[in-house]
Amino acid sequence: MIPKISILDRSRTREGHPAPQALRDTVELARAAEDLGYHRFWVSEHHSVPGVAGSAPTVLAAAVAAATRRIRVGTGGVMLPNHQPLVVAEQFGVLEALFPGRIDMGLGRSVGFTGGIRRALGRDTGDADRFEEQLAELLGWIDGTQRAHPEVHARPAEGLRIPPFVLATGEGAGIAARAGLPLVVGDLRARARVAEVIGRYRERFRPSPWGSAPYVVVSGTVAVAATEEAARRILLPEAWSLAHSRTRGSFPPLIPAEEVEALEMTPKERELYEGGLTGHVAGTGEQVAAELARVARATGADELLVTTSTYDRTALLESFAGLARIAGLA
Repeated sequence: MIPKISILDRSRTREGHPAPQALRDTVELARAAEDLGYHRFWVSEHHSVPGVAGSAPTVLAAAVAAATRRIRVGTGGVMLPNHQPLVVAEQFGVLEALFPGRIDMGLGRSVGFTGGIRRALGRDTGDADRFEEQLAELLGWIDGTQRAHPEVHARPAEGLRIPPFVLATGEGAGIAARAGLPLVVGDLRARARVAEVIGRYRERFRPSPWGSAPYVVVSGTVAVAATEEAARRILLPEAWSLAHSRTRGSFPPLIPAEEVEALEMTPKERELYEGGLTGHVAGTGEQVAAELARVARATGADELLVTTSTYDRTALLESFAGLARIAGLA
């Protein structure tokens, strides 16, 4: 079994439940994750996505940290090209000052996924190419080594220990290795590619003040239920939402599994939908334990970051509880 298990919640909206409810659901899930013994609870950044309420991850992380007591809290991640590094440093500095020893800084290199969003953010696709430079600047604001603006200090971040993580989108793995930072890589549906990325990261890792050795977090969907079929049904709403987005250009709120099963799909939708159901870790406790053991052997991961979303909140909580039992979480 992978030594540590954590959760990334994307604050997915559900049909009949508006975005504010999705954010409250995230906070409630964080409380449950802490009670179940999960290591971290992270939130994400998405802009102008109809099915996702989490657009301001540091604000949401503050709410999560305030509602919990022990679990580590962070972002998976803040998309650094969308922001000025100084402002990101200040935001995480405030979080760490308020919740000392519990804050993680997960960082990604994506920009808004449509031209309209990028224009609204004042960014373009080329900003993603500056991620390594922005990352170095951000870390400099935190450890006090930045010299580009000697008269400026990121307060209260400067001098605080805020663990950074790099999401492996595009060149992210190489950047993480060169910076000596932990790597977050997914998803588990493409395990050969994930293993290849991890191998290159470990080979190229350079020890740094932030880390003396490689640290790998693998992310993916995990569903645990009493039967294999019940676990599969947990996956249906997200699989349909993905198929809808790929064919109609809009990522919609999640709908109940029974509504998904009743849908008439075009051949293309059906193909994408079935593809969205394959490759995940889903089944009974025994089946999931065996599959996660295979993932651990294939990747040597230090941590698993679970990204499961579904319409049925009761089934989702029971799934996380089942995973906690399998893993022997406290």
